Amino acid sequence: MEIQQARCFVAVAEQRHFGRAAEQLRMTQSALSRSVAQLERSLGSQLVERTTRRVWLTAAGEALLPHAQEIVTLVDRSAEIVQEATRGRTGRVRLGFASPSTNHVVGPMARQIRDRLPGLRLQLVSSMLSHLGLDRVLAGELDCALGRWDVLPAQVESMVIAQEQLLIALPVGHRLARRAAVSIKELHADSWVVLPSGPAAALPQRLHSLAGQAGFIPKITQIAPDSATSLVLVAAGYGVALTQSTVREHIHAEGVEFRPIAEQPPPLKVRLIWRREDLSPALREVIEVTRRLHHDPVR
Repeated sequence: MEIQQARCFVAVAEQRHFGRAAEQLRMTQSALSRSVAQLERSLGSQLVERTTRRVWLTAAGEALLPHAQEIVTLVDRSAEIVQEATRGRTGRVRLGFASPSTNHVVGPMARQIRDRLPGLRLQLVSSMLSHLGLDRVLAGELDCALGRWDVLPAQVESMVIAQEQLLIALPVGHRLARRAAVSIKELHADSWVVLPSGPAAALPQRLHSLAGQAGFIPKITQIAPDSATSLVLVAAGYGVALTQSTVREHIHAEGVEFRPIAEQPPPLKVRLIWRREDLSPALREVIEVTRRLHHDPVR
């Protein structure tokens, strides 16, 4: 079915009159009749019945009408669709994040994108620890990711959207659990529960840096797949863990005490990252919405 045939059929079906349909399309009635007849021949079925007094659709015509209307509407909107895509108002953006410690960031961000960019589809990919998120952004499997990185490769741009305090997670009953703050030096003999390590894994890197400054190598006995699991292991007495304030605030951790670090290390920065070479208009719109949401980000 050619677009002109679809237009002619839809006009006749909606007007129920060949004369009025021809006027609407600014063509002769005979040309309109030929177009509808050609469509019927190509489909092998009569679509329109008419007498000198009325026009009506056959069962086949009734079945075809909504699809023909959809084709006409889509063609008529094609320029608008292309313009919206060029401006980043439509399309898909894949965002990775490590739930639930970043849910408090993802939620407002997703709401702002929905409100400001209703035609854009934000695809959320959860359980994405920072080092995995970076790998998938670099591989082009994610358009952007939320996470914590102290060092990023040159191919990546980032925007700081939050800062978090580093804390020590201790099992209830630990000898230091009642301290107002805990020095890293006092944990030199303890076992440690850590998240998976990697070149861009901020928490494990911070642990080794703090322990090195305190003069010891941490004794790692458990590697947890995520923060929630690490707290379960801490509560069970498998060791202590370096974590952050958002974990304390957003993950239920019965049997765990959180304490500030006496040495007051620099905060962890939560960043939105994306590939420097990615010029997708939709991604740029998401970055701009995020920038407005967080007002004055540090780049």
